[in-house]
Amino acid sequence: MFGKSIELFKLFGFSVKIDLSWVVIAVLITWTLANGFFPQAFPDQTPATYWAMGVAGMLGLFVSIVLHELSHSLVARRHGMQMKGITLFIFGGVAEMTDEPPSPKAEFQMAIAGPIASVVIAAVCFAVYRTGDALAWPVPVVGVFGELALINAVLVAFNLVPAFPLDGGRVLRAALWHLQGNIRRATRITSQIGAGFGIFLIILGVISFISGNFIGGMWYFLIGMFLRGAAQMSYQQLIVRRALEGEPVSRFMKTDPVTVPPELPLAQLVDQYVYHHHFKMYPVVDHGRLLGCVTTRHVRDVPRDEWTTRTVGDIVDACSEANTMPPTLDAMEALTRMNQNQASRAMVVENGTLVGVISLKDMMQFLSTKIELEGN
Repeated sequence: MFGKSIELFKLFGFSVKIDLSWVVIAVLITWTLANGFFPQAFPDQTPATYWAMGVAGMLGLFVSIVLHELSHSLVARRHGMQMKGITLFIFGGVAEMTDEPPSPKAEFQMAIAGPIASVVIAAVCFAVYRTGDALAWPVPVVGVFGELALINAVLVAFNLVPAFPLDGGRVLRAALWHLQGNIRRATRITSQIGAGFGIFLIILGVISFISGNFIGGMWYFLIGMFLRGAAQMSYQQLIVRRALEGEPVSRFMKTDPVTVPPELPLAQLVDQYVYHHHFKMYPVVDHGRLLGCVTTRHVRDVPRDEWTTRTVGDIVDACSEANTMPPTLDAMEALTRMNQNQASRAMVVENGTLVGVISLKDMMQFLSTKIELEGN
């Protein structure tokens, strides 16, 4: 879901990170507030004042989203779920879970915690807005709190739509899971609703854009696109997690991997190994001792005219958690690591010795076979 992210701070033990895509949403929100909402709601202010209000409103929304996701994380931790942290990205924020909730009750409590937090934030901001209005506070201050009260109320209403992965969809999934006793079926139903709601928003966005509501149409369209994709991805992730969880890496690894010596020239590596075996990563072994690995990405970084004089040993990538894993590691965790490192293959190492190689292709073939046999 995420690209490169930057950790901002820790809150109650949770790492709060910002995805670089948040820059896009920050600019869009500031622009929308400064050129649309604030001029209409609070006329007769200067352009500089509207832009200052837009920035303040965007930062207030940032805090609101963090508190919303923090409430999810705190409840999840109370139910024993491991949380990686909170990441803000282009369409809001997400509390990153390493697994699905352990029960429908845990799912419901975790899902409803976010909207409750947003209701509290909206109520507090509205109280400040009314107080400031009564005491004749400066318009920019009153306006920003009024906007935060409104936008948090809108977020509550939107999040409670019973469309997965919105909070309302998670509440519905918890109910269906409780009634049917099957989280996969409950996720499939709510994900289909989520995808349908996303298509509805896309159509609404197109209609709004054609009718002249350019800002509203843009937001409807973008949110609809994201929601449709997120709903489909959420169900696929559940299928993958359920199929792979509990399976060790040793179940999928190849125990006779193709290795290369460190003295091998890069030209021979390409001609005799890459073009022959079509792998993107090869373990580098010197007299039975694992030195690390070499990838096609490493080779690509070397000028072509140096391939005959440079050797594998010159560009070997030493063993690290990014390219190695133990044979007992859970397959789902292995898949997560490989995705994070954008690697299609990884070395399986035990006590410093290479025992195999695991590839995404082999894991996906197992996944496909398991789903075909057991149904989805």
